[in-house]
Formats: sequence, structure tokens, C-alpha cells
Amino acid sequence: MNTTKAQKNPKSGKKAKPIDSLFEARLATALPTIQRLFEEIYGQNPASAHHLEMLVERLKKASDKRSVSLKKRDKEKSEDWFLSNEHCGMSLYVDRFCGNLSQMPSKLDYLEELEINLLHLMPIFESPEGESDGGYAVSDYRKVDAKFGTIEDLEHLVEKMQQKGMHLMLDIVLNHTSHHHEWAKKAKAGDPEFQDFYYMYENRWLPNQFDASMPEIFPESSPGNFTFVEECQKWVMTVFHNYQWDLNFRNPRVLIEMVDHILFYANLGVDILRIDAPAFIWKETGTSSQNLPQVHTLLQLIKACVKVSTPGMALLGEAIVSPKEIIKYFGTGEAKAKECDFAYNATQMALQWDMLATGDTQVMLAAQHDILQKPQGTSWISYTRCHDDIGLGFEDASIRNVGKDAWEHRNYLKDYFSGKYPNSPARGALFSSNPKTGDARISGTLASLCGLEKGIYESNEAEINLSVQKILLMQAHSFFIGGLPMVFYGDEVGYTNDYSFENDPTKSYDNRWMHRPLIDWKKNDRRNDAGSLENQIFTGTQRLLAIRKSLDMVADRGLLEWFSPHNIHVAAFSRTNEAGKFIGVFNFGGSEAFLTWYAFREKGFGDAVLHDHWSRKEFSVGQDHEHLILAPYGFHLFQVRG
Repeated sequence: MNTTKAQKNPKSGKKAKPIDSLFEARLATALPTIQRLFEEIYGQNPASAHHLEMLVERLKKASDKRSVSLKKRDKEKSEDWFLSNEHCGMSLYVDRFCGNLSQMPSKLDYLEELEINLLHLMPIFESPEGESDGGYAVSDYRKVDAKFGTIEDLEHLVEKMQQKGMHLMLDIVLNHTSHHHEWAKKAKAGDPEFQDFYYMYENRWLPNQFDASMPEIFPESSPGNFTFVEECQKWVMTVFHNYQWDLNFRNPRVLIEMVDHILFYANLGVDILRIDAPAFIWKETGTSSQNLPQVHTLLQLIKACVKVSTPGMALLGEAIVSPKEIIKYFGTGEAKAKECDFAYNATQMALQWDMLATGDTQVMLAAQHDILQKPQGTSWISYTRCHDDIGLGFEDASIRNVGKDAWEHRNYLKDYFSGKYPNSPARGALFSSNPKTGDARISGTLASLCGLEKGIYESNEAEINLSVQKILLMQAHSFFIGGLPMVFYGDEVGYTNDYSFENDPTKSYDNRWMHRPLIDWKKNDRRNDAGSLENQIFTGTQRLLAIRKSLDMVADRGLLEWFSPHNIHVAAFSRTNEAGKFIGVFNFGGSEAFLTWYAFREKGFGDAVLHDHWSRKEFSVGQDHEHLILAPYGFHLFQVRG
């Protein structure tokens, strides 16, 4: 395939655009891979060669449109810039955080105060009111929803962020569009070209075959996987909600158009693109239609395209799947570390909550083998909670391997976090409970799940103080375990559950809105009132992030090793890279914990002096019969010296 077209001067006399030699070099290097991956998916399509040429042409156009300033940022970024310990993020809903995009620049100082330099804006592109799924039902990928502002407002925000050295993360929804999207409207009108953009069928024969093996994602609010479309008298695949039509990536046009949208976002100045629900983008009858091999081929192809046209942008695959499956999203075999740059460490997130509820680290440790397979050069998004529910996504085997009954254990966790278990301090709610399987996930803010809501309601000072300690324990564990830490907005000042969603018919069916707060800036301003709850949680979170930024040895370029479980209440790990050694020690129990110093000697730290950045104290490793004593829900952030 000839990819370099001669630059001819048009008869008008206008000067032709010069050839971008860096782009051409990247394309020449990547083209064999792009061609191989494209043909692996679309090689049987009679027009595959034509479609491959279309794809390459889109890559060139995107590179041509990339601004000088963004190309300069591309050059300044190392290939693994995102592994740095200096990046700390916050995920937020623009409207619930500050109103709209035009107000966001005025909040950048607040984020900097918190040591945040990476901003994840939850979906901001056009999505129909009442049928938006929180913005994940997109009707126009290139038009900012009016309630957030305009594309110019977004560009202005990006400019201000880049002036401050901040980074931006946005979402793209690859799996489906809104049924109000232009493609869907044309499909409804009977256009066969656009009906082929979706999984559409005249009868139930194929839908029934899909349904036989596909699980239901939202069995309560959206049962089944297909919806009948009256306008065209066809069945369309709608795995999530009936207003979200699944895109048909068997059609190469769909891939080309979605890659074009991805590169459009890159050229807006996006540094990390969060690919929503990639596990679902390829469907096969007789399978669960999740995590299929073609998914990984498509993601590797998308990564190769991004690296050619917009090399400064990293990709995050939002695959909330089992530990064995999630590792595959970084790429395997020859494609290792050549698929997604990031994945959510959803398994570790859920295991943290398991430890908090049980005071026992054994299940967490039993699940580490698969998590530790993450390849060098890739990273996790580490988090305590996010906009979504908390799914208990670790495997039953991890529970059984420590002598527990999986069914009883999961029921205990559900009862504990929903406040049903006797004396549980948590105040959450079950989400997407499936009576057929017993599966359920958990909604609730970090503060409410840690007991702050209950403590405030009962005016229990001891419970309140303990809940603050739990909040900081949970954040410290996720900030230092490895990856890029992501704070969910509101958690930094201890927002408790917001039950007003129950009175909003567009939200009442989805209790995840209880942990998506509407920010009251008077409350956030109380972070400056010494001794207030907001002040304690904000300054604690701020200190944790500042400590992390100061320690090069927690950059995600080294090894993580777990300590042996000498005390089942205590989780301890070391992280090592060329900059030094770090040890994190965390007590998930509600009583003082005694950890033998042998645990440190066993790992080769017998002669070490340990500087705890949290307490600002130094410790010498003692004898085997002596102990490191941790307060209830206490922790240490040790830099190894000597």
C-alpha cells in the first residue's frame, strides 16, 4: 500500500502543506501491524483493502489537524509519561461539581491545592435528558451537551489546564450510541447502510440465539438484550438500556468512524482517553459476548492508530472484569503492553472493601497472583471508589482458598455495606440485585460506607473519628499500591449519601446517584476551618497525595511484593524501582495490630531504617520477638533508608 502521496501545488498557486516526516516515519513503522490486525478482523470482507485505505487516510488527516502545540507536547512526553508518581487525578461530573465548563477554570486552583493535576471529566458530549445513562448514551460525539456548555468552553478549559501543566481525561463510548444518534435515526428510517451500523434483525431467530448465552447487565431496570424498534419493525441489540444501541464492529465502517472520533478527542488535547465498556464491543452467538478475542484485536488496532497520529495520548480500557481477564487488556503474547496503557484495578478496589468489612486480608492476598501479572510499561487506575457501583469482582476461588464459604462471604459483604448486618457502621445500598443468581453490587459514598453518615446521625464522636481514619486508610492504600490514583469528587471532603435522587424520575431507578453529589461549595470551603470534618479529610487526602508526589520510588516502573501474612489484619507490601524502596503497612482491623519485625527481616529489610512519611517518625527494624504496633485502621508509609 502506498501511503505517501506526492505534495503537488494546485493550479491555484496555493502552497501545498509540507509532509510531516515524523508522522510518515511512525506510519511506515506501524503499517504492517495495522494491516495485519485489520485483516485479522476484516480480511474476509470483499472491500477490506478499500476500507484499510480509508482508515490510513483518516490517520493522516488527524495528524494534519493536530496543532503545533499538541505536537510539541507529544515530543516532550516520554513514551511512559503516565507512569510517573507525580500524576494524581480526580474524576467528576462537571454540572454537579461546578455547573458547567465555563466555570471549571475557576476551580483549577482548588484542584491544585489538593495536589490534583489530572482531571477526568465524566461524559460531557450530547446525550438525551432522561435517556442518558449518566452521559453514556451519546447522541453526538462531537457536540458538547448544552447543559455543560460548548466545544469552545472545553477548548478554553484545556488551554488553561495546559498552562498549569495539568492533564485531561475524557470518555469515549465505543460499544453503543443513543438511539437519537444520527446513525440510529437513519437506521430507524430504513436506511440499510446505517442499519448495518447496529445489530438489527427482522425476527427473533438470531436475538434468541444471542440471549441464550448472554447475561443481563441490568436485570432490574433493563431486562433482556434486544429491543423492538417500531419505526423499522426490527429488533436491535441493546445490552445496557433500550435507548443504547450496540454498534456492530463487524462492519469496518463502524471501526473507521469510531477511530476518527478517538483522534478528534486527541486533537482537543485529551491526554488519556477512557474507553467505556470495551469488553462488550464484539458479539458472537453461543458466547457471553464479553471479552472475546476480537475485542483485543480491535483495541490493539486502535492503539496502533493512536500511536501513529496522536502519540501523546494514552488509552484506558474500562474493563470491569475478572482478574484473569483484566490483564489481557494490556495485551498478551507479542502484543504485551501494546493494547491499553491503563486498566482500572477494579479487583483490588473491591478487595479493599472486603478487607474493611472483614478486618481480614487473607482473601485479598489470595487474589494477588493474577493482578501481579500486569506487564511493565502499563499501569493501573487505582481508586477507592468511582461514579459506578462497587462490584465484588474477585473470584470465588480466592474466598474458598482461605477456608471461607463464597456464598456466605459475599452475602456478609452485601449485608455489611447495606447496613443490614448487626452493628455495621456502613450506610450503602444494593445495586442491580439479581434474585436469580444472588449477585448484587454496592452503592454509597466513601464516607457513608466508612461509617461517617451513621456517626453524624447518632452524634457519636468516637464513630465519627474512626470513620475519618477509615477514609484515610482506604485512600492511602489505593494511592500507594501502584498506578495512577484517582479521587472521586466529594470524597476529598467527606460527602455522605445524597438521597435526593429518589425524587427525580430521571434518576430514581438508579441508586448510584446517591454517591454522585451535588457540590455545595460552602461545605467545601469548610476545608479551611481547622478541626472540621471537611478540614480533617481534605488535609489528610492532600498530605497523602503530596507524599506520593515526593517519592520517586512509587512511580509505576518497578516491582510490588506482598509481605507474608503474619497478622491477618495487616496488609503490607514493598515497592522497588531504581529510585529506592517503599513499604506500605495498613491495619484493616478495628483494634491495635501487632506485626512482628520478622515480616520485614524476612523480606531483606533487617538492617533498614524506616522513615514514616505519615507520622514523620523513624523506626529501626527490631528483633523477631518485637513488633510494629499499628493503631486501629492505622498505616505507615515507609521510605527505606540504610
